[in-house]
Amino acid sequence: MNRNINTDIQSDYRPIDGDDDQSTPLLGTMQGGNASFQACVFNMMNAIMGSGILGLAYAMASTGIVGFSILLIVVSSLATYSIHLLLTLCDQTGVSSYEDLGGRAFGKFGKILVAISIIIQNIGAMASYMFILKTEFPASISGFLSPDHTRDVWYEDGTILIILVTVCVVLPLAILPKIGFLGYTSILAFLFMLFFTVVVVLKKWSIPCPLPVNGTLSLYEVSSNLSECTPKLFVLTSQSAYAVPTMAFSFLCHTAVLPIYCELQRPTKKRMQKVTNISIALSFLLYFISALFGYLTFFDKVDSELLLGYDAYLSRDILVMLVRLAILLAVLLTVPLIHFPTRKAVQLLVKGDNPFSWFSHSLTTILLLTIVLLLAIFVPDIRNVYGVVGSTTSTCLLFVFPGLFFLKMSSHPLLSLPAIGAVCLVAIGVLVGLLSLCIIIVSWAQNS
Repeated sequence: MNRNINTDIQSDYRPIDGDDDQSTPLLGTMQGGNASFQACVFNMMNAIMGSGILGLAYAMASTGIVGFSILLIVVSSLATYSIHLLLTLCDQTGVSSYEDLGGRAFGKFGKILVAISIIIQNIGAMASYMFILKTEFPASISGFLSPDHTRDVWYEDGTILIILVTVCVVLPLAILPKIGFLGYTSILAFLFMLFFTVVVVLKKWSIPCPLPVNGTLSLYEVSSNLSECTPKLFVLTSQSAYAVPTMAFSFLCHTAVLPIYCELQRPTKKRMQKVTNISIALSFLLYFISALFGYLTFFDKVDSELLLGYDAYLSRDILVMLVRLAILLAVLLTVPLIHFPTRKAVQLLVKGDNPFSWFSHSLTTILLLTIVLLLAIFVPDIRNVYGVVGSTTSTCLLFVFPGLFFLKMSSHPLLSLPAIGAVCLVAIGVLVGLLSLCIIIVSWAQNS
């Protein structure tokens, strides 16, 4: 019988002193999965990158080019460091799941807390992605049809479309027993994101600056304010506070790290750290290029969702329509990858470490996808709900938990460099979480 990643192989506990050989295989005895190094890189990138790439140009406009660059470097470095802590803990305690790390650090309460955080965070993320598909897929399809085509047809009904793609695409991929099998779909998702970045670069020279005051290129009436075309290096406004949470959530992939680690061929901490470094570096590159050229296209008039700007000035442009469809497909292919650790957390809470069962595996998959679909269909403001939940669970999973677990389980003195780094990670996580909550509350107050 094949090894199931939901089965945690326990080994003798070893204190975390940071002196162990990083090339020691995970758990010392596990042979790993069948996922190649390249497949794990693409799975990690797919876990990292999502619809958040659309908001980074707005974040650059809110912070300036240099300010954005500094923040993006800091956030990506912190994400890499927090994953390093998770891998260190995993490698030296002998556990192979995020939930069990919580159990080793804080007992049953820690294990349940991490599992619930993963479930809430990932159900919210999947529902948010499906909500985006429900609202954007019909418009994307209509863009390829003639303006006088028949209205109110089934393929312009967002609810019908997300039910179809869930049954025909998401369910077959989500029900796969191992995360390594998703490597091929993750390659497609990466290519879609790469295509988006290339189009953003190319369209920089299709829209003039200053922007047309009447919002169309066919009746071009240029603004006389040439200062609109001057990029800003540093910006500090009330909108700048939105940048840090946007970047932090753009690098959240921690729930998928350990499942990918378990599926890696010849799993070692050093090898998995290399997977992480390459994935975050490539994601950083696509994030920065798309944000930079998106900002240099629209400057201060960049929209919070970058593609909306192209809709205004390049209506029915074939490349823009294709890239919108590509982003939607990339988001769609991310849902099964997010689903994997969610199902694992649910099964851990319900049935513990019992052996793999196709019945419970399939039942959990169907129930989770049903909940996600119901949220996307019937909750009209799912993105705001997810914002509140995500500002707490996301920052915990990204910053707070790795730092706390390391401080609890490490033998390093509190004033040592690794311990200070963990303390900083926790402090930054709390700060980002509070900042995100405040931003959401202020936004609600302004909208009301």
